[in-house]
Amino acid sequence: MIVEILNLLLLLLTGLMIAYLIRHYIFTLTVLKNTRKHGKNEKAAALNFKPTVSILVPAHNEENVIGRLLDRLTELTYPEDKTQIIVIDDASTDSTGEITEKYAKNFNHIKVLHRNKKEGGRGKAAALNAGLKHATGEIILCFDADYYPQRDIVEKLTREFIDPKVGAVQGRVTVLNEPQNIVTRFVALERIGGYRVDQKARDYLGLIPQFGGTVGGFRRSLLESLGGWDEFILAEDTDLTFQVYLAGYKVRYVEDAECYEEAVENWRDYWKQRYRWAKGHMQTFFKHWLKVLKSKNLTLREKADGLLLLNVYFMPILVLLSWILIISLFSIEQPQWSHNFLNILPIMLYSSVGNFAPFFEIGIGAYLDGRTRAQWLIPLLIFTFLINTFICTKALVDLTLSKIARKNSNHWEKTNHSGNGNCYITNISKISKDNV
Repeated sequence: MIVEILNLLLLLLTGLMIAYLIRHYIFTLTVLKNTRKHGKNEKAAALNFKPTVSILVPAHNEENVIGRLLDRLTELTYPEDKTQIIVIDDASTDSTGEITEKYAKNFNHIKVLHRNKKEGGRGKAAALNAGLKHATGEIILCFDADYYPQRDIVEKLTREFIDPKVGAVQGRVTVLNEPQNIVTRFVALERIGGYRVDQKARDYLGLIPQFGGTVGGFRRSLLESLGGWDEFILAEDTDLTFQVYLAGYKVRYVEDAECYEEAVENWRDYWKQRYRWAKGHMQTFFKHWLKVLKSKNLTLREKADGLLLLNVYFMPILVLLSWILIISLFSIEQPQWSHNFLNILPIMLYSSVGNFAPFFEIGIGAYLDGRTRAQWLIPLLIFTFLINTFICTKALVDLTLSKIARKNSNHWEKTNHSGNGNCYITNISKISKDNV
């Protein structure tokens, strides 16, 4: 009886793995097939579309990077009289507040909102909600403090809102400090797969592109109707993605709207950041999976893609479970060699093909970007996958225990930014000016 149950579980896991395998291959082939068709085809109406914009910048102890971002925001090509920049100094204990106040004194369209220790320091979502109360623009854009956007990024992001069905947009994230060490190089490869292939394919196929929390934005009217950012969800960006779709709107991915981030520089910060992402995605799954199934605003393929997206941080755990099942079956049952081989074959195939399907996205993304040297590191990403297996498992265990104890465990672990990306700004600035 036990063997039959284990075999059934193994069969179910194999089916789910195959679904993700097919999904990743479809995304990769879609981008490969349509990459030459990509080009600027902007209508005159979109070029002349200039809504008022409020840019929100949440900042908690960001003295190393906030000046770099504000310098760039003062160089934007979008009309200054239509631009409002709100920096939320979220209970900072360093010189973030002083730095931002200097910019506010010199530029009338920059406003600084200071939050003390009592009201601030509760996470990015709470800071953004505070900023939203002071926003006056028709469009709300968000940038994390460590980011460095193109000068014309506002035009690129806002032009999508000429379509009344578009409720949110997302630009492309590229790593600024990629050459720094092996961790930043791995993060850069993950970003290439996620934004060069995955996001682009979902947008092209009419599925669910994901708002990533920064380098993007919303219609203010829609954002306010949704109640702003959910302060009880660690992945407030994924949560809003699904709220937008459930409300009957779409998210558009704008690949040519590039912004450069300062990636985490060590494994400790990598763990903390990915743990927050994993736990937040799991919270979002439990909040929205049933709504997605019942929604009348989502097509069948949007529902399928949405459920796969919501489950993505459970997959490393399920792969680990499949390995345990294989070992258990071999320990409990001693069948013929051929039967053993048939049992293990699906997982072997997934481990060598399906599990690496995201790596193929990274490989194709690097190829399309002309990143020939970066491709040599792709096989080493197996180590980040193994690390994420433990990260996701811990996130699920902690979330389960907090639910049982009925305690709120949403402690926001801020990502540390050293400002080491500053040394790469010269080259990035030249590239950005060339693109304007």
